[in-house]
Amino acid sequence: MAAAALTREGGEDAFRRLFRFYRRRDASDLRGVVDFSAPGGQVFRSQLSISSVSDQDAHRAGLQPVNQWKAYGLRGYPGFIFIPNPFLPGCQRHWVKQCLKLYPEKPNVCNLDLHMAPEKTTDLWGQSKEQLKRKGSSKRESRSLLEKLRWVTLGYHYNWDTKKYSANHHTPFPSDLAFLSEQVAAACGFPGFQAQAGILNYYHFDSSLGIHVDESELDHSRPLLSFSFGQSSIFLLGGRKREEAPTAMFMHSGDIMVMSGFSRLLYHAVPRVLPNPEGTALPSCLDQPLSSGLPVGSVIEHSSDEDWQVCAKYLQSSRINMTIRQVLAEGQKFPEESGTNGEGQAPSEDSYHGNSKAKRHKPNTV
Repeated sequence: MAAAALTREGGEDAFRRLFRFYRRRDASDLRGVVDFSAPGGQVFRSQLSISSVSDQDAHRAGLQPVNQWKAYGLRGYPGFIFIPNPFLPGCQRHWVKQCLKLYPEKPNVCNLDLHMAPEKTTDLWGQSKEQLKRKGSSKRESRSLLEKLRWVTLGYHYNWDTKKYSANHHTPFPSDLAFLSEQVAAACGFPGFQAQAGILNYYHFDSSLGIHVDESELDHSRPLLSFSFGQSSIFLLGGRKREEAPTAMFMHSGDIMVMSGFSRLLYHAVPRVLPNPEGTALPSCLDQPLSSGLPVGSVIEHSSDEDWQVCAKYLQSSRINMTIRQVLAEGQKFPEESGTNGEGQAPSEDSYHGNSKAKRHKPNTV
């Protein structure tokens, strides 16, 4: 196949060649992309720690009982776990709303802070919702602030100058997202996981995320958790060197990836965002309403019809990804730093995501 042939050509490293192949808008040969909805070949069933998460706690996080999840691994990638949409009906809507309405709010940090005065970024939702609801299909329409959002950081905020986290650049991590992450980590064999830092990525159909390794956390024994909502994407997972050709796989709305052990420090990237394979404006899993009966202590909230109307309009051409990680091991502290207050500026808007005009793809997280 064309993609496989590219990895044997000279010049660029194998990862870059496949990235460029799938990045092309006319790349129609997707036969080599792993689809976990129809596993086979290098895909195998992966065991979960079912007893580590009670059905009640799973329900409180908006998840099906763990014994109903399907989990898969990839041959050659120990520590990699793929869980196709384990969310209960309607519960994905909560996380989409949080990513658009709540998590971008101060004191969290976003890419728009680089270009706008603080008072201009205090209510992105309020400034965008009416414009989004009226939005048509014309590319000439001005973009709302939410559509200009590219990333938001939570908890320990990454210092883009030193490529480190710091004790003195920290804001409270959202308790609902921490609870969700703890349940998924426990089900994958990582009890006691602490959600300490998160990066939310906001993709559009012309977005990509460059080739990188997530290695800035001080503790690499804890997994990296990745949650996707909205439109689909192609995800590339490579090796410890860029000369190793990556494996391409689809990520659909509700899918969860866990990278741990050997797979925790592998090169990876997102070369392309795709319309969901059902051919509808939104995947059917997002059309399902939330059940009226939520358990006591649930972190899931009902979304109003008005709020979901805004979210649904946004997702018709977008994908949201949440990556959560534990930065420090139990009892570990940050080393003393000199010459910096730990609050370095983040990169420019397009150095985080590639787009149709970007020439470079700098490393960050999926």
